[in-house]
Amino acid sequence: MKNALSKVTRQRLLQKYIEGNPFLTDEDLAHTLGVSIQTVRLDRSEKGIPEMRKRLKEVAQKVYTHVRSLDREELVGELVDVEVGSYGVSILNVTDNMTLQKTRVARGHLIFAQANSLAVALIDTEVALTGTSKISFKRPVYESENVVARATITRKKGNKYMVRVSSRVGEEIVFEGKFLIFAIAEEVWHR
Repeated sequence: MKNALSKVTRQRLLQKYIEGNPFLTDEDLAHTLGVSIQTVRLDRSEKGIPEMRKRLKEVAQKVYTHVRSLDREELVGELVDVEVGSYGVSILNVTDNMTLQKTRVARGHLIFAQANSLAVALIDTEVALTGTSKISFKRPVYESENVVARATITRKKGNKYMVRVSSRVGEEIVFEGKFLIFAIAEEVWHR
């Protein structure tokens, strides 16, 4: 039935899906709509919808202005949504230089760094540091996969924050972690 969609209906759905989830790739949209990737690209072009990477950059430019604890260059992955003091989302596009040569598996420290830097970015202070973490890698991440990390502050006590992070490739969980983050008082770090 998906192939029977009229062009107008298909383009309207395409726009609706992208508005609801700017992380969708052309491949995801093609699968969802039951059309070829080339059809999705033509529809995006006709509707003036940029490719995923450009959409993410546009979203990220708006989001980074809210983060105090890290500079843009210090975050691993692209920050695409954040409510400082509550939750955040970042995406890491795994490229060949991020993988082990022999297996094309993403280097674990990068998956950890994405989650850790996202957890730190949620804290509304000038300096936030990771105290402890409990992490679990669920499956390897491979070259050209997109890792979407979602973090939520689950508890706050004084200057201590417990942040849970879950990272997925598609619908599959690839990493989970709990991070204890400390907000450091200005008088402590200005030495």
